[in-house]
Amino acid sequence: MFVQVVIAGLIGIFAGGLINVLADELPERRPMRPPRYPDGAPRPPIAWLGITAFLFGRRTSPNGFDLPWRHPLTEITTAALMILAVLSAADEPRMTTLQLIFWLIYMAIFVLITVIDLEHRLILFVVIIPSCVLALIDSVVTEYGADTGGALLGAALGFGVFFLLYLGGFVFTYIIGKLRGREIYEVAFGYGDVMLITLSGLILGWQPLIVAMFITVFLGAFGALLYLALRQLAGNKYHLFTPLPYGQYIIVATIAMLLFAPEITVWLRGTP
Repeated sequence: MFVQVVIAGLIGIFAGGLINVLADELPERRPMRPPRYPDGAPRPPIAWLGITAFLFGRRTSPNGFDLPWRHPLTEITTAALMILAVLSAADEPRMTTLQLIFWLIYMAIFVLITVIDLEHRLILFVVIIPSCVLALIDSVVTEYGADTGGALLGAALGFGVFFLLYLGGFVFTYIIGKLRGREIYEVAFGYGDVMLITLSGLILGWQPLIVAMFITVFLGAFGALLYLALRQLAGNKYHLFTPLPYGQYIIVATIAMLLFAPEITVWLRGTP
């Protein structure tokens, strides 16, 4: 187990380095290229990973631009999630190596989506569509998670519920805009969130997805209250209809149900 944890951690660090490159290039629709500093200067190989750039004093470009803390934090987070996936899989007697590989890939995908969503408030189709195909393949070739029928039903359920919320957001902002005499362009849910919950449905299946959606709503409400409280403490007022990223709550709920569904189900039922 120790060896598996170390390998998962190393894979996570290198995957995190790739995620950082993708998070820099995909939102700008640029082709893939070797890692760069914020000013576009190429990073030396020792600085291709955020961790090594910080450890070996190569955080700053020749022009004086610092590499953001996001780079090492992304690598550490990816490694931590992959280790968590390995530890969770160790307790599952029906877990196969192939299924664990899918889980590790999902962890990397979730981190990539989160980073881009937090920085750009975007959930990109170029990430979501291939991920949905991957999840569908998972349902066909493995037996641990949702079968193909359950995955498709989960995708339909997630898409249907969140698409209704997405449309309801438009109706709400339209009515409020008319009452205020000013058009409002922000909505509670973006279409990227609709596609993200669809991906969650494909990964989890319809029954775990229902629990994941409840967790998402709870986390979203808690996160919004925490955000408002922190802004109040900082002396900054919240502006009505300021958009807040929602994708990270969907992802946390999905990871929770993917890795700990039996424990969460027992806890919710209140049975020993």
